Amino acid sequence: MVYSTEAMNMAGKTLYDKLWDQHLVKQRDDGTALIYIDRHLIHEVTSPQAFEGLRIAGRKPWRTSANIATPDHNVPTTTVERLEGIAGIADEISKIQIQTLDDNCDELGITEFKINDVRQGIVHVVGPEQGATLPGMTVVCGDSHTSTHGALGALAHGIGTSEVEHVLATQCLLQRKMKNMLVRIDGELRLGVTAKDLVLAIIGEIGTAGGTGYALEFGGDAIKALSVEGRMTVCNMAIEAGARAGMIAVDQKTIDYCKGRPMSPKGADWDLAAESWLDLVSDDDAVFDHVVVMQAADIAPQVTWGSSPEMVASITDRVPVPADEADPTRRQSIERALQYMGLNGGQLIKDIPLDKVFIGSCTNSRIEDLRAAAEVVQGQQVSNKIKLAMVVPGSGLVQKQAESEGLHTIFTDAGFEWREPGCSMCLAMNADKLEEGEHCASTSNRNFEGRQGFGGRSHLVSPAMAAAAAIAGRFVDVREMGEG
Repeated sequence: MVYSTEAMNMAGKTLYDKLWDQHLVKQRDDGTALIYIDRHLIHEVTSPQAFEGLRIAGRKPWRTSANIATPDHNVPTTTVERLEGIAGIADEISKIQIQTLDDNCDELGITEFKINDVRQGIVHVVGPEQGATLPGMTVVCGDSHTSTHGALGALAHGIGTSEVEHVLATQCLLQRKMKNMLVRIDGELRLGVTAKDLVLAIIGEIGTAGGTGYALEFGGDAIKALSVEGRMTVCNMAIEAGARAGMIAVDQKTIDYCKGRPMSPKGADWDLAAESWLDLVSDDDAVFDHVVVMQAADIAPQVTWGSSPEMVASITDRVPVPADEADPTRRQSIERALQYMGLNGGQLIKDIPLDKVFIGSCTNSRIEDLRAAAEVVQGQQVSNKIKLAMVVPGSGLVQKQAESEGLHTIFTDAGFEWREPGCSMCLAMNADKLEEGEHCASTSNRNFEGRQGFGGRSHLVSPAMAAAAAIAGRFVDVREMGEG
């Protein structure tokens, strides 16, 4: 798709263009730029070296109130361990990282939701939940899935540890402007097809490098129909499509979600903010560098079969046969993935065996996710083929809400373990891990080799599909649950 320079100069602005321009501090001739950062989210894994760098240089945070911290990656999720706080953490490295976060935040006066604070949780759940993330903001965190926050009409992306230090010290970040991509999903999703299925289908279509170099905006009827929590799921996985940032335009749903949050504006300030936020949309005549159009009706519940998010298929499909792939590089990639995953080409997705089920992560641990899973589980029993099925809320407040609705009882009566909030089995950085060779139906965002434990085999699905798999002991089409 090619446009003349003159036409592009006259065109309206994309959402990304607007957010960039509003935060641009300085543009250099070499293409680098300095942008202002409104919100910096901090967790225990990528911040210790950054704080130490500040200390060595004799610097203090430029704007302390712009920073919010919470431990999430290393926290234990069993109640017994959590009751003891940091002292209950068995792994010494995890204990040191969380204690170091506490010490740094206490020393510098940074707000932190500590391990047994009801507001503690996964940083990408906590930010929007608290109103720390709001439309029009630039949001960064030392975690790649910071793209989640773009669901609120924010420019949000992950940064490295050295950049964490830079943001703490200057409240600015050195960047190069990205190109604009629009992924438009026309029409309506069919019953039983969710935001997670939608984003997995997108990644399957454009690949894990399809969004490289782009700020990715999701649009179209299917995106507009999603709840804000569903939009967070989509933006969360923009990084898995190669894009550093994913975002969705502000609408009334966004405004309603943000209203009344602890850190949201109040009174007259709220009225002014809400009015200005409604302009955070791409102009009708905005020009995108690349546009992808998909039909919502073509999307079915998705299951990843390989060791990359782009290795995904509909529940009704089969695992690909390497010999059917003409490109030698892709054929080799499929062969390696099947070997690691212990699968055979041509095998039905429904015939993939399962050992464990994990419902949680920054992708799918919000209250709507838990409600969707509980609806499938209610009155059922986890299959005796499943060694462990666990549900991990994304924050203490999500946990509290779920328990007030009785969701925890639905899960535990069915044979699931109901855990304390944290990243849990999304990644092998805490006590919740897969054993070598185990297959897991997971609502997380990555299925890389060893992601959930050495030799573990991860299959990414929606909360409803994970719940259905736990009951059946294998992958099933959640749309057929209860039939016959």
